[in-house]
Amino acid sequence: MNLTLLVDALSPQPGGIGRYTWELARRMPLQAGIDRVNYLAHGQLIRDPESLIRGSWMPEVRKWLRWARPGKVERALRSSVVHSPNYFLPPQAETGIITVHDLSVFRYPDTHPLERISEFEQLFTKSLARARHIITDSETVRREVIEDFGVAEQMITAVPLGIDASFRPCSPNELRSVNSWGLIPGNYALCVSTLEPRKKITELLSAWRNLSASLRDSYPLVLAGGKGWLNEDLHEQINVGVSQGWLKHLGFVAEPALPTLYSGAALFVYPSVYEGFGLPPLEAMACGVPTIVANSSCFPEVTKGAAMLVQPEDVDAFTRAIELALEDRAWRAQAISAGIQVAHGYTWANCVAQTTAVYGRSFTE
Repeated sequence: MNLTLLVDALSPQPGGIGRYTWELARRMPLQAGIDRVNYLAHGQLIRDPESLIRGSWMPEVRKWLRWARPGKVERALRSSVVHSPNYFLPPQAETGIITVHDLSVFRYPDTHPLERISEFEQLFTKSLARARHIITDSETVRREVIEDFGVAEQMITAVPLGIDASFRPCSPNELRSVNSWGLIPGNYALCVSTLEPRKKITELLSAWRNLSASLRDSYPLVLAGGKGWLNEDLHEQINVGVSQGWLKHLGFVAEPALPTLYSGAALFVYPSVYEGFGLPPLEAMACGVPTIVANSSCFPEVTKGAAMLVQPEDVDAFTRAIELALEDRAWRAQAISAGIQVAHGYTWANCVAQTTAVYGRSFTE
């Protein structure tokens, strides 16, 4: 089987979709039954998908174009299984497989930039209509796609994402690296999230502000993640928290540094009200960190009872949950043990193997 994999989501600062795309890109050539993998980025075939992570893909594309024959992209698409890990099939592809990570653009349009909403309105239903099969990250999103778009049940498969083996409890010696951020292992709480409205970071800051001064001093909140969008007021609130000393804002943190950042935290909090899977909470759980998530969307499904569930809009209840999670030793011990066990059930090897199986079923039936 030949495969053409779209890798547009790869970048020097990849989000969850970019990380998913990279795992597919690097593992698919090793899968039994996959004879050749073509990589398509921004409408051009490229040899090395890692060049997009390094930020050096444009010189490679120019070099490729010097010898690429006209129609090479079209021929590659016609002679292979086409998979877009990021919602949209390329316009030249008659059919293929798409991964739909969530329906937040349709269910929470006020939390997205207008240009992203316009892009989905123009391209998403067209891709659905051409798709041979659809993959989702969770059963929650699978049911949503069936209900919202009338997709036949046999046309869509939930394939859970994976947690890299690097996400594990770190040793005291390894944890010293968090000192470079001015952090003390075991004496901070953490949220790793893009700064966008549905992540409910504003509510998280309000809940943290409501904690007693002694608890805030003992466990400052650390925010890590990309810049996001529609967050001017949030940045003002972040600046206030930083100036008051109970908040640290790290910005984007590269994946190699995340395991120690997670492992050094006393608590991980992820109040996003809507996700398709939610990698950060599971990565934190894999690192042995007690975790709080919103009681919504896919979180009850993917965390399987190992995380504390909250309603982030109820700031007073959210504050009480944080207090309990930081101070209740019995709950913390149970959450650490259960979290590691649940997180170990998600592997990229399983994700890629199940995805390969979808390719085979979809193009032989």
